[in-house]
Amino acid sequence: MNPSYFLQFRRSALVLHLAWLLRFAGIIAAAEGSVAVSAGDTPWRLSVFQADVTPPLGHPLLAIGSGDPRAVTIKDRLLAKGLVLHGPAQPIVLVAVDWCELRNDAYARWRDVLAAAAGTTVQRVLVSCLHQHDAPYFDLTAQKLLAASPGGGTICDLDFHESIVQKVAKALTASLPNGRNVTHLGIGQARVDQVASSRRVVLPEGKVTFSRLSRTTSAVLRSLPDGEIDPWLKSLSFWEGDQPLVVVSSYACHPMSYYGAGEVSADFVGMARARREQDTPGVLQIYLTGCSGDVTAGKYNDGSPANRRVLADRLYDAMTEAARRTTRHPVQTISCRAVPMLLPHSELPALQPDALQRQLADANLAPAKRVHAALGLSSLQRSPTGHRIEVQAIDFGHAQMVLLPAESFVAYQLFAQRLRPESLVMGIGFGECAPGYIPTEQAFREGYREEHGYCWVAPGAEKKIEEALQKALAPP
Repeated sequence: MNPSYFLQFRRSALVLHLAWLLRFAGIIAAAEGSVAVSAGDTPWRLSVFQADVTPPLGHPLLAIGSGDPRAVTIKDRLLAKGLVLHGPAQPIVLVAVDWCELRNDAYARWRDVLAAAAGTTVQRVLVSCLHQHDAPYFDLTAQKLLAASPGGGTICDLDFHESIVQKVAKALTASLPNGRNVTHLGIGQARVDQVASSRRVVLPEGKVTFSRLSRTTSAVLRSLPDGEIDPWLKSLSFWEGDQPLVVVSSYACHPMSYYGAGEVSADFVGMARARREQDTPGVLQIYLTGCSGDVTAGKYNDGSPANRRVLADRLYDAMTEAARRTTRHPVQTISCRAVPMLLPHSELPALQPDALQRQLADANLAPAKRVHAALGLSSLQRSPTGHRIEVQAIDFGHAQMVLLPAESFVAYQLFAQRLRPESLVMGIGFGECAPGYIPTEQAFREGYREEHGYCWVAPGAEKKIEEALQKALAPP
């Protein structure tokens, strides 16, 4: 055989083999929802929507504290704000909701209904609550368990929840014919001055405590350093040429100033968002709360009503500065990933199924403890071995957006940023909220669970989240 012919044959075979491998890799990536698709001849388009999600008077609000909080007055309207990216790949949906939490089947219901409305898969639907405390809180199975228990109880209205899910889906569907071409992604960030502070403080005598809450009056606690926070507000905007279409902002801090008296409100983050929307007519402003299970405004907030405006102004200033610093980049590829993980259920005896059943059945037990028992049982009915949850990420090339579950600590957001140091990584918290607080291993050792409770995961969760983040944020 002619040597040159043999060499040419081997080269051809190698090319075909490589092409098959690349095609196979593409099939696997598509199956995981992670394939990157360039704009090419089919540009990405964007539609935006919003809906009023304000509860009626008398509806339960966050029901995990003392008493039975109900909506007494409506300070301002609560909103669900979202966008749909649709183009050469299946649509991607992002929704931010002015509610405290969506857990278990309530969270799944939102993703199922919105995926159907957008014509996509649930893996490409990102839903996050802002986590204001004077707002509703939903776990459908937990509500049914409470209602059927000897002591009864209410944490949410099932009919109201379903009506809102359908209302938001209808708004999404109505937005689709009005999509605009997305040519550029805007990236900006600005430091937020005197809003966020860590719950964790080291007292003068050397003791570690996590007692700096959203509303803190102790002069000692307020005098201590900020601690570990992410001081930067991140901003991603979508443009059609020189025209901005929507701005998505995120900052890691519990969004509460004063709360607990039944005054329904989007709080200081809603005020800042509304003010920015007045500055930019026709441009939807979406705000998302970053990973802030252990971050509050406590150092800078004494809980007085007047301080709500102070915090709102500081957040607004950062939003404005991030807009001023925004740089635009042509949209080339967009990829979306959903990485499943299993967070271990708490090993504490009081949070095992039999113990939770006894607590739920005890009509003389404090209402908050019975609510906690119902929430834990709701999670275990869905997954007896732990919390099966997805870490979702959207990769825009120059920037990434990653959604983490529940009250993830800010350390996870900072870890995500270190994975992609060449670009801006926007961390979002309060996705599937079933796990409650998700402390780091250090916080477990320092007694966070014992001091705060509201945590259904065990040590070892940090490793699971970091592994999922590494997969979700791997360069496409």
